[in-house]
Amino acid sequence: MPSADPVAVITGATGGIGTAICHALAESGFSIVAGYRSSAAAAHSLAHSLPRTGHMAVHSPVTDSAALRALAGVVQERHGRCDVLVNCAGTTRFVAHRDLDGLDDALIDDILATNVRGSFAATRALAPLLRASVWPGGGTVVNISSIAARTAMGSNIMYCASKAALDNMTQSLARALAPQVRVVSVSPGLVDTEFVKSLDPAWREEQAARTPLGRLAQPVEVARAVVAAVRDLTFTTGCVLGLDGGRPLN
Repeated sequence: MPSADPVAVITGATGGIGTAICHALAESGFSIVAGYRSSAAAAHSLAHSLPRTGHMAVHSPVTDSAALRALAGVVQERHGRCDVLVNCAGTTRFVAHRDLDGLDDALIDDILATNVRGSFAATRALAPLLRASVWPGGGTVVNISSIAARTAMGSNIMYCASKAALDNMTQSLARALAPQVRVVSVSPGLVDTEFVKSLDPAWREEQAARTPLGRLAQPVEVARAVVAAVRDLTFTTGCVLGLDGGRPLN
């Protein structure tokens, strides 16, 4: 029998943003399937730490389409439904935009395979379950994008391009999967994760000063935007929800 609780699959669940999203959706009544690539211990610990019960961690690297099909099979067998997919898995590395040679082919391929193809492949694998969702507003795909898609300023040129591609794909998928499934992008500015906090404090302060609201985004704020897209914005699809403190205004 299908699970009585709605089910959300989050790829890249063990990162700072992914963890916050898992907690927020669990607190909103969802059973969580935490997808991970290599952080098995962290993913299982996360699943056990979430409020309520029925959560699980599943090895599901988004660059492996066979693993994503297996993920869909596990979700079908365990829960019999999938109402939400959050494509949070992503990768990058800091390379100065002027350093074209520093952006080598291997890094380019990894960024595009993870940030773009991975989001598409996860959506493709879970589309049959999402189409069958009885969640109000239908199944929902939330792609975690970035302000870099709009400003072309970020950790490297290809990262910016990958997020622009993700936002474009959000629109195409929204058209392709309607009316049963909604697809939206949540696009934060720089998020003050533990990784960002470990960087040069002067650089972090500079980024906050360039933001009209005077600070960086918090992971919980990204998570709240995901919950709003899933629970409240039931007539919203094919759009980019900005969470950037007004940064494009400067």
